[in-house]
Amino acid sequence: MTEIIDLLLALSQEIKDLKARIELIRATRAERLKDMWIDNQDVMQTLHISQRTLQTFRSNGTIPYSKIQGKFYYKVSDIEELLQSNYYNPNFKCDGNK
Repeated sequence: MTEIIDLLLALSQEIKDLKARIELIRATRAERLKDMWIDNQDVMQTLHISQRTLQTFRSNGTIPYSKIQGKFYYKVSDIEELLQSNYYNPNFKCDGNK
């Protein structure tokens, strides 16, 4: 009986170790994605905006970009920052209280 308990404890520890590794891989991947660059098409699809709107965002400085031989690139982290800075939750008042 104690053998079964020992096996279950060992199995439980292995599962915990696997969960920790998966979380580490997931976190590492998320950090890598933030440093990735995406092009116009990806940004337009992500934000559900037109090419003209994206051009306006570049022109007025709403979104930083890089241009190489006529092609525009954007950092994923800059897109996330833009979304976060414009986040609005109507359930909360300006002072942060419900």
